[in-house]
Order: sequence, then C-alpha cells, then structure tokens
Amino acid sequence: MSNTSNTKALPLVEPAAGAVAPCCPPLTERPFTTEESETAARMFKALGDPVRLRLFSAVASHEGGEACVCDISDVGVSQPTVSHHLKKLKEAGLLTSERRGTWVYYRVEPAVLAAMGRLLTVAPAPA
Repeated sequence: MSNTSNTKALPLVEPAAGAVAPCCPPLTERPFTTEESETAARMFKALGDPVRLRLFSAVASHEGGEACVCDISDVGVSQPTVSHHLKKLKEAGLLTSERRGTWVYYRVEPAVLAAMGRLLTVAPAPA
C-alpha cells in the first residue's frame, strides 16, 4: 500500500521530563501500530469523563495556555476529586504541571492538541 498523502506521521518519542509527546498519525493515513493505538486510547479514555473534559478545556482555553489549579477547580466536584482527574489527564499525556509555591499550574502542550486534531482529520476524497 503506497502512501500518497502529504500528511506526515508524528513520531512517537520519549518526552523530556515533564513534557508531553505527540500521539499518532491521522486515522486515514495507515493502520495504527499497537503502541499508537494504546496511546490514543489512553488519551480519549481520559477525555471520556465529563469532569476531565471540562478540566482539560479549562486549561486549554485559559489565557496564556496554562492555568493554576485554583482557577479551574470549580467543576462541581470536591478538591480531592479534581486532583484525581488532573492526575489522570497527566498520566494520559494530555497535561503537564509545575508547582509554584503552594499552587500547581497545568498546561496543555500545543503539540498534543495539534496531534489530536490531525488524528481525527479525514483526508480529502480523490478527485
């Protein structure tokens, strides 16, 4: 099977400490490897919870691309539950965090959002 697409697969690389690695090539480019499908499934499973999706959205849309936990905790659940959900988002590779004093700041890496968008991109139909 030849690949005539101009789309390039995103490499699976080991992230630097605290960094997030891109995920996978577009679904229409080629079948996923086992590792790529496991990575994508972890990301989408983490976003499959409404509270996690709200937290992810709150961080991604926050001014400057990062948010203090103090600014995003009002999602209708207790603080320990917010911490649990943020931990799950980090484990899935969707967020990074940095402690500054008593607060933790979360960031969505632009590469992750771009990779997730490309993953769901459908190639145009041949003319």
